[in-house]
Amino acid sequence: MDVRSNVAPVIIKRKKIIAGGGHHGGAWKVAYADFVTAMMAFFLLMWLLNATTEQQRKGIADYFSPTLPVNRISGGGDGAFGGDSVFSEDSLAQNGTGASSKHTTESRQARGEQGLMADGANAQERQAEDAAFARVADMLTARSGESFVSEEALRHILTRVTDEGLVIELFDLEGVPLFTGSDVATDMLGHLAALIANVSGLVDNDLALAAHVRARPVTLLDNPVWDVSAARANRMRALLEAAAVDPSRMTRVTGHADRKPATPDPMEVRNNRIEVILLRSGHAERRRF
Repeated sequence: MDVRSNVAPVIIKRKKIIAGGGHHGGAWKVAYADFVTAMMAFFLLMWLLNATTEQQRKGIADYFSPTLPVNRISGGGDGAFGGDSVFSEDSLAQNGTGASSKHTTESRQARGEQGLMADGANAQERQAEDAAFARVADMLTARSGESFVSEEALRHILTRVTDEGLVIELFDLEGVPLFTGSDVATDMLGHLAALIANVSGLVDNDLALAAHVRARPVTLLDNPVWDVSAARANRMRALLEAAAVDPSRMTRVTGHADRKPATPDPMEVRNNRIEVILLRSGHAERRRF
């Protein structure tokens, strides 16, 4: 028997080693870096909030806002332009300053607040005008004990208060026109003009006149509605001035033809009308400047 047959066999085990795969678990470092960055940004924000004024914070917010060209109010900075630039008129929608201000006067090219009335004063002036307009309307529509309008004339009068002022509307009735022909005033219109001249003396507001006519039933090659409405508006102006209305109060005399009917049917006689408008003081002011 061979001696070597009783010897244990020699087993050689080879290990496969992959280079570079021994380091794991570094993702927490990225997360920690993000956390530190966020905390630094947070503390920087808190410091800015504590170290800046309200106006400066508004300027910073406007700087980062993507809608700056349409912001109504701009802020930030206390320099010569108060946070605006010389091009603010082109980029900012009415921001309350400069020539874009509402109801500005001759100072509109400078700072708007010098041309603007305070909100409280504006409201008080509007209330006073509304009260004066209501008194005039009451006298014309027989809602006041002082009314001197006849029942026949009252049927032709309609009043309403708008943003522009007190609108006194005089209109035709079936069989009772205010004009014959193009611009020949009837006795009724002369009577109404005298009444309006009388009550308009209760206020000193400027006046505007507008004439409307009804549409023609057929299409005409030479439609006279523009000429007729302009002539009637001018005739009403002459009647009011003849009734002692100061001509300097007349600010606008216009003819609207048949473009703004008062009824669904543009051919109704109700669309033949004259509008006498007692203008609010703000409208007269904007007209002059």
